[in-house]
Amino acid sequence: MTKYFTIPGYGGSGEGHWQTYFDNTLDNCQRIHQDSWTKPILDDWVERINEILSKENLEDTILITHSLGGIALLKWVKKYKQKIKGALLVAPPDIENPYQDLGLGDIQIPQLRLPFPSVVVCSTNDPWMTEKRTKHFAEIWGSEFIVLKNAGHINADSGYGAWDEGLNIVKTLG
Repeated sequence: MTKYFTIPGYGGSGEGHWQTYFDNTLDNCQRIHQDSWTKPILDDWVERINEILSKENLEDTILITHSLGGIALLKWVKKYKQKIKGALLVAPPDIENPYQDLGLGDIQIPQLRLPFPSVVVCSTNDPWMTEKRTKHFAEIWGSEFIVLKNAGHINADSGYGAWDEGLNIVKTLG
């Protein structure tokens, strides 16, 4: 049976967020919590992901990320060389952009081909990463690429709560 894990980004994903909707809608879904959503230490996030997933059958695991959670997933794959059933990366941020400092230090976006099926979803007007740059990374990662028009950061503030289209994308992963 497929198990789903949501991995939120900076600030976590509150009650009105699509990840919370997924947590409550998908059978066998749980959230990977971090010690600090607002003072992220990305290496700690990676270790938490590994701690939780080390107890799972990864062949039946789908990860569903938002924003900085997607960067943490990429760093986990790079460090631990793990293969899962699939991943949905929604609105990954451009942590390399010097004008959008999240206090992460000098961290680069992992550039590796993911060893499993993946889908990257971005918006035409996401303030955290341009569509062009997101497409560039999706190609590097070997991910299917989906663009939403004027969807902001694809979060609760952008009106993405009960996001059935997103659930349908997850179902394409297995």
